[in-house]
Amino acid sequence: MLRGVNVGGHNKIKMDALRALYESLKLESPRTYVQSGNVIFRTKEKNSAALAKKIQSAIEREFSFRPEVILRTTDEMRTAIAASPFLGRNLEPGKTVITFLAGDAGPEAHDILLSLKDFPEELHLLGRELHIYFPDGMGSSKLPWSKIERLLGTPGTARNWNSATKMLAMAEAMEKGE
Repeated sequence: MLRGVNVGGHNKIKMDALRALYESLKLESPRTYVQSGNVIFRTKEKNSAALAKKIQSAIEREFSFRPEVILRTTDEMRTAIAASPFLGRNLEPGKTVITFLAGDAGPEAHDILLSLKDFPEELHLLGRELHIYFPDGMGSSKLPWSKIERLLGTPGTARNWNSATKMLAMAEAMEKGE
């Protein structure tokens, strides 16, 4: 997942060009989902940090900007979705988001997030994912995103529930050879 691609007219990448770039890096069968830099692919590379840097550098060379690259395996996506504290609550999927973090949040992040009581949003930090429910929708949220990211101590990229589950379905289909 790429952070900040094709948002507000900035950091534009066409998805066919992005797939071609991933192929040039010898990443197998890259498939994209929507226009925001979600790429599902196969690789034998086990070092996620090195692979993320390799992808970042290639994007920077090709498109002249360096987005954060957040990687998750199919199992990690499955675990993140299954761990959602919002499962079984009959919430609108478009109002729930998973923020996939590049690394572990700082040790005090959990307590600080719990202290954000002046906002209607519900936040749950579970490992390298921050699950958020926006009862009034993301567009009207007053959460101080820059402050939250600073206290987490690691960058992340958010995907709504529908996008996260669709990407998981694509990854599972790819595992089955579809």
